[in-house]
Amino acid sequence: MKRVELSPQLTSLLKAAKRLASDCEIEVVFLLADIPYDFLEISKSLSKLRLVVSSDKPDVQRAAQEDGIALVPLIHEPQTRQVQISQAILEAIADEILASGDRIIALYAGFEREHADSLSIVSLADHLAKLTSRDLQRLETKVPLQTLRAVVDLAVEIGREGREGKPVGALFAVGNHRKVLAASHEQVHDPFKGYSQKDRMVNNPRVKESMKELAQIDGAFIISSDGVVQSAGRILNASAEGLTLSKGLGARHWAAAAISKETGAIAIAVSESTGTVRIFQDGYVVLRIEPMSSAMKWFDFDTEPPQSE
Repeated sequence: MKRVELSPQLTSLLKAAKRLASDCEIEVVFLLADIPYDFLEISKSLSKLRLVVSSDKPDVQRAAQEDGIALVPLIHEPQTRQVQISQAILEAIADEILASGDRIIALYAGFEREHADSLSIVSLADHLAKLTSRDLQRLETKVPLQTLRAVVDLAVEIGREGREGKPVGALFAVGNHRKVLAASHEQVHDPFKGYSQKDRMVNNPRVKESMKELAQIDGAFIISSDGVVQSAGRILNASAEGLTLSKGLGARHWAAAAISKETGAIAIAVSESTGTVRIFQDGYVVLRIEPMSSAMKWFDFDTEPPQSE
């Protein structure tokens, strides 16, 4: 496969990453790539640092595999770099490529279209401290990992971004959807009713955007194990009797705990106040994911044309 030569800009970034890694005791460089570089050459230039490549481009994925470099494939969707990095980190932890306590140096194209021009130090312990591959595999016994990842990704996005600058909470019940539907009732007219299964898949970008918008109304999203959104705006009727939750958790979290215990579904609650995502199984919180820090957020830059003299 033909490879693209490393640009002077990327070469400089790799040297900077190597210096930072030494100063900050970091062992992993995480490259979000859009171009099929010679990844073996990059890995050698980093000496003892471990290189991880993530991309949604098939040619980049093939290049990384040919070079024997750890790869995190991404689904091709029109997402911001911030969302792509978050998704890539989540996938890497689930596949045991990264550990939840790692600190990494992330390289990515922040301003240019394809060429890496930005560098960030990301401490996974601060953001995903309780998310481990073992936990995800345990949850997979009830919900396929692909579906679980899609819903968790969406929940994390809602917790981090809110909607139109305002914090938003959300509640999802995944798996055993017939039992969940029977243990809930409709609060608003179901916005997903009448659509084909293809148009209700949770990994569909249009569906995800609709769900982010609908998260502003009360009620839960009901999602089947194969990732089809069955209903939205449902009020969960399961009893919370006998359950114990941490002090300060509200009605959304009690509803999540109760429905997970009564139906065997996996429930995912997003806190409106903090953006924290909690995953419930059998009435207990089994995972907690904190929102990415504000340092990872992106901003638009306004520029003015040069003034004529």
